[in-house]
Amino acid sequence: MYQSPRRLCSALLQRDASGLRRLPTPGLRRQSPPPAAAPRPASPRLLAAASAASGAAWSCSRTVSSMGNGTTRLYSALAKTLNSSAASPHPEYLVSPDAEHLEPIDPKELLEECRAVLHTRPPRFQRDFVDLRTDCPSSHPPIRVMQWNILAQALGEGKDNFVQCPVEALKWEERKCLILEEILAYQPDILCLQEVDHYFDTFQPLLSRLGYQGTFFPKPWSPCLDVEHNNGPDGCALFFLQNRFKLVNSANIRLTAMTLKTNQVAIAQTLECKESSRQFCIAVTHLKARPGWERFRSAQGCDLLQNLQNITHGAKVPLIVCGDFNAEPTEEVYKHFASSSLNLSSAYKLLSADGQSEPPYTTWKIRTSGECRHTLDYIWYSKHALRVTSALDLLTEEQIGPNRLPSFNYPSDHLSLVCDFSFSEEEPDGRL
Repeated sequence: MYQSPRRLCSALLQRDASGLRRLPTPGLRRQSPPPAAAPRPASPRLLAAASAASGAAWSCSRTVSSMGNGTTRLYSALAKTLNSSAASPHPEYLVSPDAEHLEPIDPKELLEECRAVLHTRPPRFQRDFVDLRTDCPSSHPPIRVMQWNILAQALGEGKDNFVQCPVEALKWEERKCLILEEILAYQPDILCLQEVDHYFDTFQPLLSRLGYQGTFFPKPWSPCLDVEHNNGPDGCALFFLQNRFKLVNSANIRLTAMTLKTNQVAIAQTLECKESSRQFCIAVTHLKARPGWERFRSAQGCDLLQNLQNITHGAKVPLIVCGDFNAEPTEEVYKHFASSSLNLSSAYKLLSADGQSEPPYTTWKIRTSGECRHTLDYIWYSKHALRVTSALDLLTEEQIGPNRLPSFNYPSDHLSLVCDFSFSEEEPDGRL
């Protein structure tokens, strides 16, 4: 039975709440966080139907249960895709369905509904883009890329022990709206995400109706599966706007370290710009976490670089690599990327006074083990073929606040990074 775009968009929040209270002025939210006992805001229409649209496939592949160390049926199916090759084409069921047959939704209306759900929370942090252009603008619009570890819901509620973050701030029915609000506010052409454990019931259904094509690749042994009432494994997701790019090829990469297959993955896709016919490769990854694993991360990084070397034909195809590397700039894996024959540079260094220093932090949290402030997230790019025309500034310490991240007004313990890219030189045939 046909459903209007409004109804089709709306089922997502019916899973979490049961009504709607609209704001008189949707763009504003009250300044104070909700008390612990306050009822949650109810669910708008648009945010509901994505789960209905994907419900048949989702219900067939997922069972809700206490997981312990077990697996969901969804994860069992996805795990079968992890074959012996390090890089291989994506299986069909890891690629989103054809968005041409899905009803589009209005991003402004979706943003309004997210804000309606969030009306009892503090306003979203104000962040500004820094203009980094040094020459004449390109004849083609820039390519906006967002990198973000969005914090897996199962880990946020069940494993990460954010001792200064109220439990209410982590509830999925509102936290997902904060994530969507951030994406809608910056309108990336390409979206690279880590720790995605709500791909099939939230991000793929909604973002596909906003014009994105998405791909998801889960970790083989996701720690989310150890959390009771989890939503399946977390992994990397890559989305791009179909009206701007054509997919040329796609590969999933299960990273190796010292010839051993690991629990970390990457997605690499070659895209062609529809405006200029120029091609580039975009990759997303999430390397091994925790101190003591520096050599392991270094080996994973070397494996990823070798795969990207092959995919880009020895850097002939321009490259952008987004990821949570779980590594400070002093680590070997960072140095491997900085000195690679792929001729890569880290985009966020351009925000520093000397153009050579990384930001002081991209994640800031307080756990039972203490306060952690680190620079772990990066956007690497081919400096010979691409230029950064602007970058989104980071939150200040004052904005983040004494309880750090996540919080009532920021949904993840990692900050999003957003850059605008243009090709370095324009050629008559529009190609490198």
